[in-house]
Amino acid sequence: MAEIARKASAHWEGDLRSGKGTVSTGSGVLEGAQYSFGTRFENGKGTNPEELLAAAHAGCFTMQLSALLANHGHTIEALDTQATCEMVKDGPGFKVSTMRLTVRGKITGSDQADFEAHVRDAAEKCPLSRVMAGNVEIIHEAILE
Repeated sequence: MAEIARKASAHWEGDLRSGKGTVSTGSGVLEGAQYSFGTRFENGKGTNPEELLAAAHAGCFTMQLSALLANHGHTIEALDTQATCEMVKDGPGFKVSTMRLTVRGKITGSDQADFEAHVRDAAEKCPLSRVMAGNVEIIHEAILE
């Protein structure tokens, strides 16, 4: 399999508190999305690194879970994953401490126990979960609807 490489960029002007920046992705899906101290620490309008990390993790995890369920013969009507990235003060700076993933599934041929087993399996195989393993507490909640 060929190496997969994706690109994104950030631009920043000014100091931390009064400065502002933009982030863009190579695909163009994000182009000049605004971020700042206010969007990161004060819920201002715009995005922030933790929100982007949560979105990426939710997407990656959901794709992995979909593959595992399909490989075991389940029909997937819908998978919806909400990710919450939590950051805490850590010594002189901050760190991402916890990622909470709540996944709701509408799946034919699965019960709650089976769904939870697939969620655990996806947690071990998801590329972004593997990057965070050992550094971030990842909490999964599986809800079969």
